[in-house]
Amino acid sequence: MLGTRTARAPIRPDRHDLTMTTTPAPRTLAGTALLGAATWASWRQLTRIHRLRTTIPPHLRTTQTLFPVPITGLRTTRWLRSALDSPSEVVAGVTHEIHRVPRRDGLGAIEVHTYERSDRDRGSGVLLHLHGGGFVGGSAAAGHAANSRRALDLGALVVAVDYRLAPENPFPAALHDCHDVVRWLHEHTEDLGFDPARVVVYGESAGGGLAACLTQLVHDEGEHPISHQVLSYPMLDDRTALRRRTHHAVWTWSSNRFGWASYLGGALGRGTPPPYAVAARRERLDGLPAAWIGVGGCDLFHAEDVAYAESLRAAGVECELVVAPGLHHAGDAVAAFADTAEVRAFSVSRDHALRRALDVPDP
Repeated sequence: MLGTRTARAPIRPDRHDLTMTTTPAPRTLAGTALLGAATWASWRQLTRIHRLRTTIPPHLRTTQTLFPVPITGLRTTRWLRSALDSPSEVVAGVTHEIHRVPRRDGLGAIEVHTYERSDRDRGSGVLLHLHGGGFVGGSAAAGHAANSRRALDLGALVVAVDYRLAPENPFPAALHDCHDVVRWLHEHTEDLGFDPARVVVYGESAGGGLAACLTQLVHDEGEHPISHQVLSYPMLDDRTALRRRTHHAVWTWSSNRFGWASYLGGALGRGTPPPYAVAARRERLDGLPAAWIGVGGCDLFHAEDVAYAESLRAAGVECELVVAPGLHHAGDAVAAFADTAEVRAFSVSRDHALRRALDVPDP
C-alpha cells in the first residue's frame, strides 16, 4: 500500500528568507570583494617582489630589500626615527664637540657636532655632513661613528648638522638650518681652524638633496663659498613621486611620496616648488661647484640622479657620476655588503672624491 499523498503548495521563497534569496547578502558581497581585493593586492605584491629579485643580484639581497616598510604616516615615521636616530660611538683618537648655533628666526639653536683628530692641521679643509632620512628621519648623532672615522682618515674638520625634520618643520626649516651653519663656519674660521676655500658639503639621500640645494643657495648668495659637493644617492626630484608606482628596495615609492609631501608641506604636483626646495627643478646650473654623484642601479633615485648629473655636465659643471650595478638605496650602509665588489667600488670612488675635494692625498 502506497499510502495517501498530501497535497503541498508550491514552495515560494519568503522575502524574509535569506537562504532562498538569489542575490547574495550585502555582507557576503563585501566579504567577497575584500577577499578578491586582498588576493589581487597579494598577487601584485608578489609580482613586484619577483621583479625586484630578478633585478638585484642574490649577494645584495636582504629581507628588507624584498619586504621594505613603507613610511606613509606618523606611526611609521616614529618607527623610522627610532631606527635611524640612535647615537653611534665616536672612534678612538677623535675629539667630538657639540656647538649650539642660533637660528636666524630666533627659534632655538641648531645642534652642530664637530670631529677632529688631535694632530689635525689647522689649515685643513672642512667637511660639512648632512644626514639622510627622507626629510622625516635621521640625526647627526647617528653618524658619530662614520663622521669620526672620516675625521681620522681625512685629517679634516668634520661638521655634522642636526637639522629640523618634517612634517613638523617643513621647508625651508632644514635648509635654513644648514645655511645658518655655513654662515657660522665662515664667521668662525679662525676659531675652528680651517681653510675657507675648502668647504666641502657631503650628504646621503635626503641629506644629498639638501646638500645640492644648499650649494645652489650659497652660490647665488656669493658670500660663503662651498668648493665641492659630494652626493650619495641624493633625493633630488619630487616628480619621481608623481610617476607610475614602482617597487624598489628600502626606500619605496610610497615613502618617497610621503617624504616629499611632508617636506614641501602639502600635496605634490600643485604648481612650482619654491626656489631651493627641489634641486632638480632649478633651470640654470652653470657656475656651481664640482660634484660627485653616486647611486645604485636599483635605487628609486637612479633616474633622477643620472639626469641631474647630465644637467650639471651640460651646464659646464665638472661632475663625476658613479652607478653601482645591482645596488639598492643605501646599500653601501649595509654591513653585510661591505666586502662586495659593488660596494667597494662605490665607496672607493666616493672617498677618493672627498680626498680630492679636501686636497688630501690618497693613502
